[in-house]
Amino acid sequence: MPASRAPKSTLRWIFNGLPRSTTRRIRALQGAVPKLIESIPLRPGTPARVKLRSGKDRSLLRRHPWLYAGAISEEGIKLIEQLPSGYPVQVCDAKGQFLAWACGSPRSSIRLRVWSFHQQAPDASLIRERVSRAFARRQSLLAHSNARRMVFGEADGLPGLIVDQYAQQVVLQCLSAGADYFRGQIVEAIQAQGMDAIYERSDAAGAKREGLAGGQAVLLGPEPEALIEVHEHGLRFLVDVRHGHKTGFYIDQRDNRALVADLLSGMAAPRVLNCFCYTGGFSLAAWRAGAAEVISIDSSEAALEQARWQQSLNGLEHCNGRWWESNVFEALSALQGERFDLIVLDPPKFAPSSQHVDRAARAYKEINLKALALLRPGGYLLSFSCSGAISLDLFQKIMAGAVIDAGVDAQLLRRLAAGMDHPMSMAHPEGEYLKGLLLQRV
Repeated sequence: MPASRAPKSTLRWIFNGLPRSTTRRIRALQGAVPKLIESIPLRPGTPARVKLRSGKDRSLLRRHPWLYAGAISEEGIKLIEQLPSGYPVQVCDAKGQFLAWACGSPRSSIRLRVWSFHQQAPDASLIRERVSRAFARRQSLLAHSNARRMVFGEADGLPGLIVDQYAQQVVLQCLSAGADYFRGQIVEAIQAQGMDAIYERSDAAGAKREGLAGGQAVLLGPEPEALIEVHEHGLRFLVDVRHGHKTGFYIDQRDNRALVADLLSGMAAPRVLNCFCYTGGFSLAAWRAGAAEVISIDSSEAALEQARWQQSLNGLEHCNGRWWESNVFEALSALQGERFDLIVLDPPKFAPSSQHVDRAARAYKEINLKALALLRPGGYLLSFSCSGAISLDLFQKIMAGAVIDAGVDAQLLRRLAAGMDHPMSMAHPEGEYLKGLLLQRV
């Protein structure tokens, strides 16, 4: 709680005998002393308690882990603002009944994220146990790839924490105030799993929306290699964990890259168009499956250069194709009149928040409309959205509108999502950010 200022008599006693230069510096800091005292964590045994407004406990009773400011009492909001960012508090209903332990985010629209629905407070022991369980659940994925998501935030009971593994290199993102507060304990828990190279990539936009400083740093072990080689379904990829998108690679599309290979395997000399190709994951999978030609489009020359290296790394340098640096919307217009057997649309996040949904919906419709015009009858379109603000239901409606406006007939064959290393808590549907549709033109 806020501390009162020290009495002037006490301050005079402190200053007695000190040089004038020192006393001037101390007096200059007097105004900051109360704020410094406010940031001192509460003593063990006296947990901070935040009450909710009457009737605002329903989401917690359904075990949803987020609480917005409107659900929290005025006194609770003030306490969250006074405590250090990410400090764990007990959450109680309006009558004072315990509901959960949560970490406060004073500068986020999501003011509290639940770390425990039990009496055990978030601490090193809880974090170690949950990291251990998350790692254990992913062990079955080793056969297909050594690039995988080991911890996925709320789904693993560690809100805002992302832990990706690339061979022996771990990359973590602390995207909530709680994850940022417990960074040291998180690193120790990961190290206990036998990982001794940990790099932080908390430079994502999500960290900034939380009011966190973010940034990149070596947390354990040496500086990561410029490019780390990983394998996936027989293909070799080079991952730049320091400068690449997200933590360096689109791990979430692993299963969908394998699906592309399956779809192409029975075709005769198929043509493939890979839009927003990044470092060419879908393109390499298509060539390996026998594609006669792959046109890959991205606006980043650096990503395309890395894609070319990977093409050579996999012995595919003689395959027919083109790495095209361009705005994808413009490139699709330039391709009108051509036909492809399979098209992949994997754009960046068009809707970073709910405020951008309308604009994003128009962009998704436009790009799918252009792609459908290039799709040969019998051909496949894999279209994705990684915008959490765009629900699967809305995305399917957008796609239906694009099909109608394109004047074609198409069937929905499958709904697509991230791999099994990106689970979704049934109490937290917002965790399913990646959604996709597999359409076939008929």
